[in-house]
Amino acid sequence: MILAALAIVFIIAPLIELYVFVQVGQAIGFLDAFGVLILVSLFGAWIAHREGLGVIARIRQQLDLGRIPTDDLIDGGLVLFGGFLLILPGFVSDAFGLIILFPPTRALLRPLIRRRFAITTARRYDGRYPGGDYDDGSGGPPVIDV
Repeated sequence: MILAALAIVFIIAPLIELYVFVQVGQAIGFLDAFGVLILVSLFGAWIAHREGLGVIARIRQQLDLGRIPTDDLIDGGLVLFGGFLLILPGFVSDAFGLIILFPPTRALLRPLIRRRFAITTARRYDGRYPGGDYDDGSGGPPVIDV
């Protein structure tokens, strides 16, 4: 499973990005394609800077307290991830980054991410950490509102 994921990330995705760049370069010219990639990467860097890494810290803080992050934090994390995808060179990652930045798409992704946070939080605090901050003596997980 991990080997397949690594192959996708480090071999298949760059090959797809390269293929799409060559196709776009042939259609609009190399310099124009390169310029578009630079502009989109600058936009992505601006988005990521604006959203900031503080959103990740606030999400982690909520998870450490055994809570599922609020919709605003999930949206902030999605915008940060979309900005990161825009920074990566390539038209395919840019397309996914732009899709994530649209509010209707984020609204579709939010329940999936909230469910994933709920599963992770429940697994993390299911009594495997006796005596920790979240051990109420019952041995069960904390109450998690989804």
